[in-house]
Amino acid sequence: MPSVRICVLFGIISLPWLLSGCGGSATQSFIAKDEPWRSSEERACLAAGVVRESPYIKTKLSLGGPSACGAEQPFELAAVRNGNVMLKPVAYLRCPMIPQVNLWVREVIEPAALRYYNSPLTELRIAGSYSCRPINHAFGAVLSEHGHANALDVSGFVLANGKTVSVKKGWRGDKRDQAFLREVRAGACHHFTTVLSPNYDRNHHDHFHVDLARRGKDGLRTVCK
Repeated sequence: MPSVRICVLFGIISLPWLLSGCGGSATQSFIAKDEPWRSSEERACLAAGVVRESPYIKTKLSLGGPSACGAEQPFELAAVRNGNVMLKPVAYLRCPMIPQVNLWVREVIEPAALRYYNSPLTELRIAGSYSCRPINHAFGAVLSEHGHANALDVSGFVLANGKTVSVKKGWRGDKRDQAFLREVRAGACHHFTTVLSPNYDRNHHDHFHVDLARRGKDGLRTVCK
């Protein structure tokens, strides 16, 4: 599969990504592969109309970054479940991710919140969504799913009673928090092709990473750790 090495210059955060050469400490290099499935999958999702603009979903013209990054029609997602569960800060995602996040919340997180805490879920704490960077920020690694707006990092869950369940504190903390977080992680594995938790490595000690990457020759291999 063809690939190209791209170097990204990090400047002021408010500025868009800029292409640069590969020299100097201010650059971060990644390998971007030619993956036609991404465009066809995204276009099919858009054509199906499963994601529509609303007070909580806005289309974005661009996410910035080199041509290897971003999505054909990205969205800004501020809430799911018809506005009942907020995402803070907002997440920038491609079309196929949005219905899966909604299903994860509806079928897994909301029932678990009621079961363990007898309180509705009101908010997801977002640690990351779109970011034009290599996996784990490792210089020269493959472009992260975050670079395709195809991943979401969630660091906590806020309930209507005011309680916040933090992945960092709860994963090995209070027994009830542990049980809730493990159920949320296990349920995510039914809705995403990649789910990484604090059990995976240090880079994920304080959040859950979920994405819809395709792996293996048939694209069906999943990772749930």
